[in-house]
Amino acid sequence: MRLIDAADVIRSKNSGPYELTFDVIFKTRELYDRVCEKKAINKENFAALYGIPVESVMEVVHFDPVGAIKVTIIRPIPSGAFGESDVYGAQQHAPLMGMVLDI
Repeated sequence: MRLIDAADVIRSKNSGPYELTFDVIFKTRELYDRVCEKKAINKENFAALYGIPVESVMEVVHFDPVGAIKVTIIRPIPSGAFGESDVYGAQQHAPLMGMVLDI
């Protein structure tokens, strides 16, 4: 199943000048529970999707009250630094739309 078909919200944003946070809010509790049970979103596959070292994925947080997963990574280029193209981090979620979940 594609993540874009399982989630109502897929977004990215700054988490300070040196971090990016990605939020995924699932359409149903059942989908969220299946993703969590299978560990379908984890540091390894997130790092592979973004082409970053696993060590750059700071945390994967499961937020049960709303059926959401939050992933925080170290920004490859700090916000506002020379060569950085998305100061707010609001356009970094695009690769997640193509993610396929093994659930």
